[in-house]
Amino acid sequence: MKRFVLSLAAVVLGVVTLSAQSITQEDKDRAKALVEKMTLEEKIDYIGGLNKFYIRGVERLGIPEIRMADGPQGVRNDTKSTLFACGVAAAATWNETAMKEMGTALGQDARARGVHIMLGPGVNIYRSPLCGRNFEYMGEDPYLASRAAVNYIKGIQAEGVMATIKHFAMNNQEYDRHHVSSDVDERTMNEIYFPSFRAAVEEAKVGAVMTSYNQVNGIHAAENPYLIRENLKGKWGFQGFVMSDWTSTYSTLGCIRGGLDLEMPMAYCMDRASVMALLENGVVEESEIDEKVQNILQALIAFGFLDRPQLDKNISEDNQYSNDIAYKLSCESAVLLKNEGVLPLKGATKKNQIVLMGPNADVIPCGGGSGRVDAIHTTSLAEGMKTLGKKYPTVLVDNYKSSVSAIEKAAAVIVSVGYDKTSERENSDRTFTLPEGQDEMIEFAAAHNKNVIVVIYAGGAVDMSRWQDKVAAIVMGWYPGQQGGLAIANILAGKVNPSGKLPMSFEKTLEDNPTYNSYYPAEPRSKRGFTYKFVTYTEGIFVGYRGYERKGIEPAYPFGYGLSYTTFEYAASNCIKSGDGYDVVFTVTNTGKRDGAEVSEIYVGEKNPCVARPAKELKGFAKTVIPAGKSAKVRVHLPKSAFEYYDVKSHEWVLNPGYFTVYIGSSSADIRLTEEVLM
Repeated sequence: MKRFVLSLAAVVLGVVTLSAQSITQEDKDRAKALVEKMTLEEKIDYIGGLNKFYIRGVERLGIPEIRMADGPQGVRNDTKSTLFACGVAAAATWNETAMKEMGTALGQDARARGVHIMLGPGVNIYRSPLCGRNFEYMGEDPYLASRAAVNYIKGIQAEGVMATIKHFAMNNQEYDRHHVSSDVDERTMNEIYFPSFRAAVEEAKVGAVMTSYNQVNGIHAAENPYLIRENLKGKWGFQGFVMSDWTSTYSTLGCIRGGLDLEMPMAYCMDRASVMALLENGVVEESEIDEKVQNILQALIAFGFLDRPQLDKNISEDNQYSNDIAYKLSCESAVLLKNEGVLPLKGATKKNQIVLMGPNADVIPCGGGSGRVDAIHTTSLAEGMKTLGKKYPTVLVDNYKSSVSAIEKAAAVIVSVGYDKTSERENSDRTFTLPEGQDEMIEFAAAHNKNVIVVIYAGGAVDMSRWQDKVAAIVMGWYPGQQGGLAIANILAGKVNPSGKLPMSFEKTLEDNPTYNSYYPAEPRSKRGFTYKFVTYTEGIFVGYRGYERKGIEPAYPFGYGLSYTTFEYAASNCIKSGDGYDVVFTVTNTGKRDGAEVSEIYVGEKNPCVARPAKELKGFAKTVIPAGKSAKVRVHLPKSAFEYYDVKSHEWVLNPGYFTVYIGSSSADIRLTEEVLM
């Protein structure tokens, strides 16, 4: 506990900003000189990937092969490495320092394996719990996702490894992802789905951007000039390179003109024969190919990839720093959803042991697809419980129906449920209900013991309606990484005070979700013999908690929610004019008997909006460690941008002058203080 508190003690408002990896004019000039020395054939070949995860080298010009690797929560592809808590778990820490440390550790793990480019983070917004890749992403709110992404990228890139933000854009479902068009209006794109990408470019100076599989308003993302040329490279000034997701390209001319720089994993559309045909007939110019090669090379040069070996032999593949950060993330990300006095565990005896059961009790599950990582070593919940010692004797049950006596006598029953790499994964969506038989298992345990604790491994909300009121405690463990079992065991025993909070709303029923009627494609449209599928984002900007509040629907657990083993009170708030915005200042007091960390959330709502706006939107947060009985003064800055909305007439962010309410709370539904400000 002491070690955990000390690590959390570094959490302050904001983070220490390392130098961003900017592309200089010198980098551009050097890249241009190399492009001028390349033959046309070399240039065309260069914009198509090699051997699945490489950018080809040009040996005669001193350009090395560049190695890429998945994924967002660990280095994969022909290696074992540290398995970190998944992206949504990192967001659940609400800790910018921890997010950066995750990036730092990932960067070190990449250098230890000679990996130049990591294919992460993933930041697609959580619309519905059904999306199979939610676990890789960072929740439903664009501000929280932006802060997570920026810090993650800064951490990786400070280690000399290029990050790749993905999947640009509106890749919010996995069902039939190659064929479905995400049809989204301009304001919704800019207020909900673009901010994390824009922050990655403008603030974190991310080196690479990966496009998505889906179409956006009828045009595939890898060939979409509105996404790539007008916004990413135009308005946001991105100077790195844009790569396709693997096999997400569909036409040669579309890729060339749309702004794509690198086709992965190989040249399917921008192959030599297809590109040469367009060049020979004057359809495209050689300068358009030069531009793509230039963008790739200037980014590689800026990161030093042409001047030093990427493999750092001074870093162990089994990196102790990475292992420590993996454990810290697991501790800080777990969310205590319910606790009717059973936690922390009071201990047990040999006659009345703690019973542990469920499909995820003796494994560390991970989501599937490119987010899956082969861990060097893991600690399951069963193994974690063993580390607690004689005070917590625990028996693992494999056949719960024949173990009724042990369950009835148990001091507590821990049921470990959820999904895994086969049931929650890339390229398919998942169910809202738990996998078959798990609800029945929980209900069985609750019928035979009053102290049932449910631990859920998943990338988002699950249907708890059958047993939520029947169990004593619920812990959301996400996919907690290789040390997840140890972290959750220590949380259950009270050695670690839970401090994670939800980065998305948990609905009571799937029908409550704002996207329920627009998540899956409508009936395919047929026009002139051509049929296409589309999803219209009819909820607009009212996704997640914005939509629940607009409709007056109470979720099972609101955005930003999470319990602790202690209690916190808020007082003495004030908004002080600062720069182009305000500093929000208030005091948080730990009124309990345990040290703990509180996430304070700052929301903004316009009093008299001229367009439809959410009642309130997250615009700041701070995680503060506070000893028992002590108080802390918290300060969060709200810049002018925190009060703006996207205007579709001017195609810009604008401020409607007037009064705004600043909400200070412990969750989106637990507002403790309010202030009124004039902008």
